[in-house]
Order: sequence, then structure tokens, then C-alpha cells
Amino acid sequence: MNDRPDLARETGCDGVHVGADDAPYAEARGIVGAEAIVGVTCKDSYHLAMEAAEAGADYVAFGAFFPTATKRTTARAPLALLEDWQSAFTVPCVAIGGITAANCRPAVSAGADFLAVSAGVWSHPDGPADAVRAYEAAIRDALGDA
Repeated sequence: MNDRPDLARETGCDGVHVGADDAPYAEARGIVGAEAIVGVTCKDSYHLAMEAAEAGADYVAFGAFFPTATKRTTARAPLALLEDWQSAFTVPCVAIGGITAANCRPAVSAGADFLAVSAGVWSHPDGPADAVRAYEAAIRDALGDA
């Protein structure tokens, strides 16, 4: 569930993702419980990501990496942030913000463990199934498995 730990708990979701303007990590964890997944958007801040990881976040998300119309963007994260994170932490990181099959390769190559996608799937001109196939091919290519 995105942004709403209360609804994540109420509906039995496996976890919640909280943005920088949503419930703080500790509050979200308290609402969804110790067994649920809690991820935290850290925008372009390595420091915020360190705090979230040290507090127990299951993953941290950096972005936006590309222009997006899904949410208002207040920060642009550099791809080097993913590389820096991977060299120092074991907590997974997510690239978020304007990620499409056409532009995801650099984020994957830089070390994103996961990609947060929305419009890249649901607004794909050939439909969501083709979008997922395009992402899979792009990720394989970025990892050198093509």
C-alpha cells in the first residue's frame, strides 16, 4: 500500500511505502506491526536514507530520477546516489520517479535493487503486459543477461 499505513493494516497488505510527506517510519511501523514491510522515500538524501535504514526500514527509495506526472516532484536524485548506497549498505534501495522501460537501464546499472513504476506500466501504449515484458528485457540488458 502506498502512503497509508492505516489502510495497509486494515486491508491486510504485506506492507506500506511511506513518502517524505507521509507518516514517519516509526509511526508507520507502529501501525502495521513488526512483521509488515515498511519502505521509506528519501528523495535525494543519503542522510535520510541512513536514518531510515538504521531505524529498521526494509528498503529505502530514492528519486525522482526522471520527470513524472504521477506525483509532484520536489527533488531530483542523481544516479550516483544508488551507487553510493550500494557500496555502503545492505538495505535494498528502490529507484522511483518517472521510471520507464526505456529509461530504467541506468538506474539498474547504478545499483537499484527494485524499480517503482506506475505510469510506465499502466500508461504503456501497448498495455500493461507489454510494459512488463519491456521492463524485463531492459533489466536483463542492464544486468548483462540479454
